[in-house]
Amino acid sequence: MTLLTVWDDTDPATATVRTEDPAEIGDVLKEFGVRFERWELRDLPAEPTSDQVLDAYRAEVDRVIDSEGYIKVDAIAMSPSDDPEWPAKAKAAREKFLSEHTHDDDEDRFFARGAGVFYLHLDGKVYAVLCEAGDLLSVPANTTHWFDMGTSPDFVSIRFFHDDDGWIGEFLNTDTAERFPGFDELIASRG
Repeated sequence: MTLLTVWDDTDPATATVRTEDPAEIGDVLKEFGVRFERWELRDLPAEPTSDQVLDAYRAEVDRVIDSEGYIKVDAIAMSPSDDPEWPAKAKAAREKFLSEHTHDDDEDRFFARGAGVFYLHLDGKVYAVLCEAGDLLSVPANTTHWFDMGTSPDFVSIRFFHDDDGWIGEFLNTDTAERFPGFDELIASRG
């Protein structure tokens, strides 16, 4: 189930909001132009290709493309592997997005499997949206945020783009992301 946790950006020890209610999550995020939806899950192969994921969610993907004008859509998968390089690859992938940044494009992601946390830094607060399978989150262009996929990433996600370069992040020189509970801590806090 999706989890929204909100903190004042100066007090990462005290959550002011913590909810798993999808309607409440949607209402809180809508104030900032962030779209949150839940999609019905579809069966996927154990190690799906991008095309298999997109075909499974074709109606939903086409609806988002039509309403938002995306020109490029793909699906990515990350999961633990026996590859001896896996720990280093997972760490590098995780660290790539763990600092505050913005994009010139919206960042729409649907989780077909697994989970990840989008942290949005808005109006003096940090909004952590722990997205799980079935969640679509649309972060508007130029929103300050970061993403944490945990120390052992395991997810399948559909990504939507308006252009080939819109997803490139402009990283900010802050330590905000380092001060807040990460993916692994949020998962563990659910008991």
